[in-house]
Amino acid sequence: MKLPRRRFLYLAAGAASLPATRNAHAQTYPARPLRWIVGFPPGGGASIVTRIVAEWVSERLPDGYTLLFVAASAAVNVTLFDTLPFNLLRDIAPVAGLIDFPLVLVVNPSVPAKNVPELIDYAKANPGKVTMGSFGTGSTSHVAGELFQLMADVHFVHVPYRGSAPMITDLIGGQVQIAFDTMPTSLPHIRSGALRALAMAGKSRFAALPDVPAIGETVAGYEANSWGGVGVPRGTPTEIIERLNREINAGLADPAVKARLEQVATVPLILSPAEFGAYMAAEVEKWGKVIKRAGIRPE
Repeated sequence: MKLPRRRFLYLAAGAASLPATRNAHAQTYPARPLRWIVGFPPGGGASIVTRIVAEWVSERLPDGYTLLFVAASAAVNVTLFDTLPFNLLRDIAPVAGLIDFPLVLVVNPSVPAKNVPELIDYAKANPGKVTMGSFGTGSTSHVAGELFQLMADVHFVHVPYRGSAPMITDLIGGQVQIAFDTMPTSLPHIRSGALRALAMAGKSRFAALPDVPAIGETVAGYEANSWGGVGVPRGTPTEIIERLNREINAGLADPAVKARLEQVATVPLILSPAEFGAYMAAEVEKWGKVIKRAGIRPE
């Protein structure tokens, strides 16, 4: 799910430059059409989730301002790129968490490892021979793999792709051996047997695959996920941010919305504005350390 650099910077910088609503207008908000900026192609996880939540919000806030879908890749980009036209934590005001896209460690069935300990042993016995696909250099799937290598003391040969779809095609075809992928993409192939799930990258197991352990059960302290949240231009009145947060969180807690999100193998991320801001800051710090230790550079 990697967002092309220029496209993300254009969208995020554009959102940050929108005129802030005056405090005097907060009580009458919304007063203009509500617009979501989602810097990912239609049909992808970000687009699907945003449409589900936007439908809920639009029934309660039919008009409003511009909202930005803030992706996990934004936190990675802070360190990955030497210069950006905006500062994520300074220029984008956090509104709410949105969704957790669980990552799963999957392998081609030809890989002899049936679990994480066996994969670690296999990689150590075959140095420089185990290939790891990713959505692209600096993507969440890439940095999740780099974190695993650092913590498990193994080395994979990184093979970056231009997105999840071509990566999965080659993984199923055997051109690469392992990958960290989002559940919405991999789950159908896991269920069909085209891919084998070794472990979940999050801190706990996933309900749809209860028998698949978390990586942290073997590699203590390991945790990685892909996520999305909502931001607005810095300077947007607090009253507006709080109202948006209430409506979005109410939608994420609604049984019907939760059921739809579960169908696409995602988990609601219900946070206050302050909590989402702290979450973003923690992700920037976490992946900044990984990028520096692994020596990752943009393509």
